[in-house]
Amino acid sequence: MADSPLRAKGRAMRRKLMGDAYADKLEEWLEASHGKVRADVVHDNHLVPMGFGGDERTTRRAVAAAKEAYDLGHRRTYRPWVPEPGMWAQYDWAKGPEVCGRPACLFCAWVAWSRFRVVIPTWDRTLPTTLACVDAMLRRFGAAPTYLLTDNERVVTSDRVAGIAVRHPVMVAAARHYGLVIETCVPYDPETKGGSESSVKIAKADLVPTEANLLDDYSSFGALVNACDGFCEVVNGRPHSETRRPPKEMLAEERARMHPLPSEAFTAALGETRIVRDDRTIRFGAVPYSLPKTWIGQEVWCRVQGEQLVVVGRGSSGLEEIFRHELSTPGNPRILDEHYPEYPPGNGPKIRPLRPKDDAERAFLALGDGAERWLREACGTGVARIRSKMAKAVELAALVGTTPVDRALGMAALAGRFEDGDLASVVDHLGRRDAVEDLVYADEAYSAQPGTSSWEGFGR
Repeated sequence: MADSPLRAKGRAMRRKLMGDAYADKLEEWLEASHGKVRADVVHDNHLVPMGFGGDERTTRRAVAAAKEAYDLGHRRTYRPWVPEPGMWAQYDWAKGPEVCGRPACLFCAWVAWSRFRVVIPTWDRTLPTTLACVDAMLRRFGAAPTYLLTDNERVVTSDRVAGIAVRHPVMVAAARHYGLVIETCVPYDPETKGGSESSVKIAKADLVPTEANLLDDYSSFGALVNACDGFCEVVNGRPHSETRRPPKEMLAEERARMHPLPSEAFTAALGETRIVRDDRTIRFGAVPYSLPKTWIGQEVWCRVQGEQLVVVGRGSSGLEEIFRHELSTPGNPRILDEHYPEYPPGNGPKIRPLRPKDDAERAFLALGDGAERWLREACGTGVARIRSKMAKAVELAALVGTTPVDRALGMAALAGRFEDGDLASVVDHLGRRDAVEDLVYADEAYSAQPGTSSWEGFGR
């Protein structure tokens, strides 16, 4: 039998299959289901009732071939996006790590052309927090791009009409203040979300503790802020894989194509203004709330978020959240010890600093900490002739040395021994002992009285 022209050229002819007669119907069913119809459904519900005599395996092969042709004709292709300097910046949110059992959020932004990244940790994703992050982001950029692309969150897109996003009026006003235009991604469209989602993925990989990166949990929100700042310094200072140049270096060039920033931040949505007083507090709702010392005399913004009072201030790199207080009621001020580190904690008696006024007082206090302890205890218990006993302690230190006398003064203050001769006795006793730890202290929990166990059976 002579070979066909196709076989003569080294190509095998395709054998006619049983499903070829139903090829048009398969294409119709695939179009109707957008390429998702299953082979078993086609076989049982469509082909068999139409008189198809093949088995289910034959149907699966025919449907697979039809789906391959369908995917080839409906595959989406992309036009490469070539960013223009100074034109686009993007931001998106990521789920951050837990800090003291409370989940945090990561505001992740980047400039499209220079690949410069900014990561800011926050406690929430509300409109005021977003505005504060946008201001801090632009301050780090040093200028504003033409467009700011983001996702369709409620703080940006309040509604959609005929597929067109309706912008939040406050966000529009903020964008106008900074001289840029807010644009939003097409929902579920990787073509417009790829850049911001890539930044989110990189930030989470380096900042959120997982088994892969072996990061420790953050002990405080400040530790998370420091980690984010360190991450930005690393990724912006090393060459990018696409441009082979550090983003920080490219941003310096791109800044010439961007818009200058206004000197004042957009604060319309940040809440009520307050001035931090000299006692490091602000008053909100007739309740004093404490703040760190560095904010004394500065203007801050206060707003209520749930059960918390959020305080925002203008720092060196833009708006930043200062602190969050639990809301309180009048008569119950929120004064935290961490805002007054140079003061003793609690509400007990304040320890007054010593101010020696003559040479005798200075000579006594120069003996050491034991002398200061002795003086405070002696004054507090009303000891008579304190100055005379201080002078004798200085004379004794000239004879036996400063160190043993200072130790003896501390021990005397601890034991409450302030009579004449007590100091010399303690010095003599310490001189005959190896260490202070060897001393025996009277303790009310124990008694030297003999036990009465031998009298238990008396009279029985």
